[in-house]
Amino acid sequence: MELAPSRDLCANPKHPYSRALLDSVPVADPENIKQVSLEGEVPSPLNPPSGCTFHPRCRMRKPECGIEVPLMREISPGHFVTCILYN
Repeated sequence: MELAPSRDLCANPKHPYSRALLDSVPVADPENIKQVSLEGEVPSPLNPPSGCTFHPRCRMRKPECGIEVPLMREISPGHFVTCILYN
């Protein structure tokens, strides 16, 4: 879904899945706990959804996400994202 140097990816995630993963990392500060939940069910790898495989659980999905398979695009030097939001 996203490919970038680790420092860039952690500091500035672009794909909604990357954001959800990083938001779910536990923190030691109980005052700074984020409750992140992804809606929907994890799709079956035997019967993946059409279009973007993450679209059924994405909070930022658009109608075309269920139709088009997004291409990987370089959005900044060395930072690649596979998401319709960046087409």
